Amino acid sequence: MKFKLKAILALSLLPQIVLVKWLSNYPLVIEKYYSQGIYSYISGFFRFTLGRIPFSVGDILYASLLFLGLRYLILKRKCIWNNKLNFLVNIGLVIAVAYFTFNLSWGLNYHRVPIAKALKIEENKSRKDLLVFVNTLINHTNNIQEKIAGDTTKIITTPYSTQEIFDKTLEGYKSIEKIHPFLKYENPSIKKSIFSSTLSYMGYGGYLNPFTNEAQVNALIPPFRLSVISGHEIGHQIGYSAENETNLIGYLVTLHNDDIYFKYAAQAYALSYCLSDIKRNDEELFYKLLPKLNKGVLKNYEELTNFWKKYENVTEPVFKTIFNTFLKANNQKDGIESYSKVVLLLVSYHQKYPL
Repeated sequence: MKFKLKAILALSLLPQIVLVKWLSNYPLVIEKYYSQGIYSYISGFFRFTLGRIPFSVGDILYASLLFLGLRYLILKRKCIWNNKLNFLVNIGLVIAVAYFTFNLSWGLNYHRVPIAKALKIEENKSRKDLLVFVNTLINHTNNIQEKIAGDTTKIITTPYSTQEIFDKTLEGYKSIEKIHPFLKYENPSIKKSIFSSTLSYMGYGGYLNPFTNEAQVNALIPPFRLSVISGHEIGHQIGYSAENETNLIGYLVTLHNDDIYFKYAAQAYALSYCLSDIKRNDEELFYKLLPKLNKGVLKNYEELTNFWKKYENVTEPVFKTIFNTFLKANNQKDGIESYSKVVLLLVSYHQKYPL
C-alpha cells in the first residue's frame, strides 16, 4: 500500500472519533438502525458461523496478532528505526482500521438506548428502598441455601461442568424471553476462554470478543459464580455494552432458570452487590446485616474471595486501569464502578417485579 494512502487511512481515525461522538447524541437512531438493525445481522452471522466451532476463534486471533506483532518488531527493528515516520503511519493505520471495525461490529451499542427504557423502569437511588430489598434478598438467599444443603452452615457446591452451565444458561434465556422478548438469544456462541488463567491474573470473569462476537468465559471461576457470568457475557452478545446492564441481564437470566442452583447463584450475586454498595456508604449498617446471612452463604462468598486472592499480582491494577479508561472512553463515565451501578437497576426492577 502506498504511503499516501496509508497516511490518509491513518488520519481517518480523527473524523471517526468525531462521528461516533456525534452519533452518541442520538441513542434512538443508534437503537433503531444499528442495535436492532445492522448489529443484529452482523452478530447473527458471526454466532451462526463461529458458534459451531468448539474452541475460541477470537482467542486464537488475538494470540496470532500478538505473535505476529512481536515478530515484526523484532525482525524489522532496524528498518523501523530507519523509517520512523512510516512505522508511525502503520501504527495509525492499524488503530484506525481496528476502531472502525470495533464500532461497526459491536462498539456502537455503548450509545444505544439504556435497558431501563426497555424495562420501563428508572434507576432507584433510595437508600430506604435498597435496605428493604436487601432484607428480602437475605431471606430468599438464606432459604434457598438451606433448601439445597439441608443445613444453614454448609457451602453450596454447584454440581455442573462448565458446558452444563452454558447449556443451562441458554435455558435461562428461553425463560427470560417469555417475560422480556427483547432479550431473545439465538445461535449461541459461548465458549471457555483459552486464556482463562490469564483472565484470572487480570481479574476478569470473561469478555466478549467484539470482532468475532464470541462470548468468552473464564472457566476457572467457581461454578457458583460462573452461571451469572455466562449470562452476563451473552448479554453483551445481544447488544448491551454497559456493564451495569449486562450485570442485570446475567442476574435475570440466572434467576429465571428452573434450576435451583442457578436461582441460588442469582440471589447470592445480587445480594453481594447490594451489600458491597451498603458497605461503601454505611459500614455500620453493613456489619449489622452481615450476621443475618447463613454461614453457608458466607462460605460461598469466601470461596470467591479466596479464588481471586490466589491470582492477585502486581499487574492486575494496570489492567484494571486500562479497562477503566476504555469504559470511560466508551460512554461509561463511571468506568469500572459502572458494574456496581446494577444495584440501582435491581432495586427498581424488583419494585416492578417483586421476588
